[in-house]
Amino acid sequence: MPKFAANLSFLFTELAFLDRFKAARDAGFRAVEFMFPYDHEKEELAKRLHDNELALILHNLPAGNWAAGERGIACHPDRIKEFRQGVELGMQYAQALGVHQLNCLAGIPPAHTTFEQAREAAVSNLAFAAQRLGDAGIKLLIEPVNTIDIPGFFVATSKFGLELIDAAGTGNIGLQYDIYHMQVMEGNLARTIESNLSRISHIQVAENPGRHEPGTGEIDYPFLFGFIDRIGYAGWIGCEYKPSKDTVSSLGWLKGQL
Repeated sequence: MPKFAANLSFLFTELAFLDRFKAARDAGFRAVEFMFPYDHEKEELAKRLHDNELALILHNLPAGNWAAGERGIACHPDRIKEFRQGVELGMQYAQALGVHQLNCLAGIPPAHTTFEQAREAAVSNLAFAAQRLGDAGIKLLIEPVNTIDIPGFFVATSKFGLELIDAAGTGNIGLQYDIYHMQVMEGNLARTIESNLSRISHIQVAENPGRHEPGTGEIDYPFLFGFIDRIGYAGWIGCEYKPSKDTVSSLGWLKGQL
């Protein structure tokens, strides 16, 4: 049976962030993920996880100025130093919170940057982050994101994400496969997951269109979950969707699976 984790950046958002841990536990989750921990002290986050008997399975590396529209800086040639400082900060949080996987958002290349320059920066940064995190027993992930929601995002398909992993030349990078993003960009979900199963380290779900809970759109999630289970995917599946109503009422699709 698949293992599901609540993404606290998307679920229970009617609550203050630190109160979402208890809400996730009360809803039956045993694990959580979220985008960024950096607005909170490591000790406070660790306490919320401990008090609610939750495992934190994933968060992102720092991604630049999110409020200003930045969605990662790994492909920015002029911000290599900042990226590497972010790797150190992300690693400190991961070690304090027991996280074994950190996701890298490649970002949107600056207007003056060529594709080749952005690719070179991304490969160099991925190689550095994978080595540095690997020394601490943490795996690096890279996530393709659709260019409808985020126009210009540098890594928009699973194929290109895997190409960058290969170019980085390290075994410590996995693909974060978000079913919603990849349905928008490429479809062919079951075959892509199966053919790249050994390289997919984390899966996330949301429905298309709308990015709401599974069962509200076009993706055949009952089939897909059964298929993922049959082919032997052993990782977590993060619930990174925007509830169509309130979070608790959106969890009906998970009945009997937590």
